[in-house]
Amino acid sequence: QVQLVESGGGLVQPGGSLTLSCAASGNILGIYFMGWHRQAPGKQRELVAGITSGGRTNYGDSVKGRFTISRDNAKNTVYLQMNSLKPEDTAVYYCNGDITITTGMRQAYWGQGTQVTVSA
Repeated sequence: QVQLVESGGGLVQPGGSLTLSCAASGNILGIYFMGWHRQAPGKQRELVAGITSGGRTNYGDSVKGRFTISRDNAKNTVYLQMNSLKPEDTAVYYCNGDITITTGMRQAYWGQGTQVTVSA
């Protein structure tokens, strides 16, 4: 019914940049919150950044000043601009959305994840 599809992951050198995109599709009535989480091998999933439909943002401490989240409400798409990447940013990045579908049901949906590897 609802799909979140991430794109933009890949291999980048330390200090480089990447932009991730996540597009939500399906029988969507509205999306309040969209965000990015990441999970590195052997570690718990952690919040990277989030943004409300009104544009309010929050960031994990480890990415503040380096990553920027934005969204296009008309396209149901959220972006994550990642600059000054470090090897410790290597992880699978997951998009998620707090979505209300046309039946009125509201729940969290997750994408499949996209791999980001920061290595020389």
